[in-house]
Amino acid sequence: MRPSLLNSVLLLCGLIIIATSVLVGPTSLSLWSSMQALFGAGPESAQIITQDIRLPRALSAYLVGLMLGLSGAALQGLLRNPLAEPGVLGVSASSSLCATFSIYYGLSAISGFILPLSAIVGAMLATLFLAVAAIRISSIVILILIGVGLSSFAGALMSLLMNLAPNPFSLSDMVNWMMGTVANRSVDDLMMALPFMLFGTILILYAGRALSVLSLGEEVASTLGVNLPRARLIIVVGTGLCTGASVAIAGAVGFVGIVAPHLVRRFVDYDPGKTMVPAALVGGLVLVVADLFIRLAPTNVELKLGVVAALIGAPIFIWIAILRVSGEKYD
Repeated sequence: MRPSLLNSVLLLCGLIIIATSVLVGPTSLSLWSSMQALFGAGPESAQIITQDIRLPRALSAYLVGLMLGLSGAALQGLLRNPLAEPGVLGVSASSSLCATFSIYYGLSAISGFILPLSAIVGAMLATLFLAVAAIRISSIVILILIGVGLSSFAGALMSLLMNLAPNPFSLSDMVNWMMGTVANRSVDDLMMALPFMLFGTILILYAGRALSVLSLGEEVASTLGVNLPRARLIIVVGTGLCTGASVAIAGAVGFVGIVAPHLVRRFVDYDPGKTMVPAALVGGLVLVVADLFIRLAPTNVELKLGVVAALIGAPIFIWIAILRVSGEKYD
């Protein structure tokens, strides 16, 4: 399948599921009332539900899925590791740790930009550490173990901050960041994170050709004119910005970045550069579907998006790890 056709189909599916998420919900609004409210007509209560609650929530889930899918595909191409993604390698956990740190010490109350900046700094530091480790370590297994250790350490520090939380309100905010959610997100939240998402996306896509050539090996890539240190730096900064911005909106949401690239890779001839855009579109689609399920599920307490994403993604991750994706082109 041509990449342009694949991307068009995935984009159309994404728009359809976003529209469905906006028009459908637990509140008893008819489809016609929801459509009217979306365009500023009908009762004010219906407009608030549709425009201020459902629409920002659906867009938040889609954008977070886009960023995680894109970052996962870029990291897998950079590290030539089919099991790499921000959540598994500890990038999301490190980003959440820095965000939680700013909440714990009240820094996020000083300025609205401190929280997303903290999340982005944490993601970039973790990604840079992994990139340096990937240069020095040839074993994929050891690199995965380092990522798991980094994730565990960041999780332990977050647990420590929760244990020392000064009041129930801070504890509740920390739990939300650890479990991941797009509930109660506003357009202002999206606009704050959007510049970082756009800049990170531009950087990653700019390095797409380098990822494609890098799949042939570092020596071949060098002979073809690819500046490897520069390409690594661009991808590290780009994935750090995208992951940090997604954590700033939704907290820690794992396994999307590892599952999405594997679902589309065979349709683009296992080309890491061509995998990034469809992987991003699949990631956005998956998270909106997961959030729609959360909203419609008949539970007394609303499930967290990170929990549902892990319930879906973890079994797939285990299946991929067992098979060791022996047929995919990374070596």
